[in-house]
Amino acid sequence: MYAVVAITKHGVNIARQIGEQLPDTRVYYTNKFAQGDEEEKGIHLFEGNVRCLLPSLFSTYRGLILIISLGAVVRMIAPLLKDKKTDPAVVVIDDKGEHVISVLSGHLGGANELTRQVAHLLQAHPVITTASDVQKTIAVDLFGRSFGWVWESDEKLTPVSAAVVNEQHVAIVQESGERNWWTYDTPLPSNIRVYESINAALAAKPDAALVVTHRLLSKDEEAILRNGVLYRPKVIVLGIGCNRGTPAEEIEAVIIETLAELRFSLKSVKAVCTIDLKKDEEGILQVARKYGWEFVYYKREQLNEVKMEQPSETVYRYTGAYGVSEPAAKLYSGADTLALVKKKSGNVTISVAVLDEGE
Repeated sequence: MYAVVAITKHGVNIARQIGEQLPDTRVYYTNKFAQGDEEEKGIHLFEGNVRCLLPSLFSTYRGLILIISLGAVVRMIAPLLKDKKTDPAVVVIDDKGEHVISVLSGHLGGANELTRQVAHLLQAHPVITTASDVQKTIAVDLFGRSFGWVWESDEKLTPVSAAVVNEQHVAIVQESGERNWWTYDTPLPSNIRVYESINAALAAKPDAALVVTHRLLSKDEEAILRNGVLYRPKVIVLGIGCNRGTPAEEIEAVIIETLAELRFSLKSVKAVCTIDLKKDEEGILQVARKYGWEFVYYKREQLNEVKMEQPSETVYRYTGAYGVSEPAAKLYSGADTLALVKKKSGNVTISVAVLDEGE
């Protein structure tokens, strides 16, 4: 949700236009320019200095669009700043609506994208000063974000970003995840080179690296992270079967133990899949909610259509399906071969697939 704020007569007209055309936007302006239809349109009026309004908006909205002079905005928001990971996007528009300026949280907060959106609907000029955007290169802190990739650690984001924009040798190694991450209409910058493996990248002695994998790195491979960022793509699919009433703690422990055995990262899990008989299995649901994983279930007829390496007559007697974890993982992933066909541990049966995102 965004808030657009105006304090001048011209600014009010711009704010109303944005409020009508930009989804999930609430409009605020001073009551001395009220036009009489504010209640009908859901517009918020305020009186007094806008400085008193900003703290509450800053903590409430994911983005602020302020039709106020840039200098005044900088002074007003300065005491409110906390961290670039949590501060909202702040965009400033001049009083004639000619320039839309990305001021704060350009990448992580989405101010740059919001600037482009607002500039497009106003037919204005977007002003974005982030080096990676200007140079049409990789934004290290946004790399893969649209696909759901997460960092293993943000410790090296700043030095690796500096290497990218300063045109130093940057290596990219991608073992899994979506491949269509380069969206500019220009070639990948010459200082950024793609390598087939971490060892090949290490041999090239790059100044920095971006590594995309669901795997846990070996001790030798971890050298690439001396000035590197490790991204975890969402590619792991878990097929789960369990006895009725199995506690979430047991299911979670089996998942963690199994992924550790496979040398896979928990952060790369995308979905948990099972049979529809388990769609209300509280233990599985609790684990899925805890980690924000997609929860999917299939009918027994769907599961029985899948070719299985380890069908079970016992499972069939209880569920009507010759397997749960193995075919569920295959159905979701589309994989013919699983990273783990099936393992039974206590009350839990688990299978593991890795999504192939292709080229």
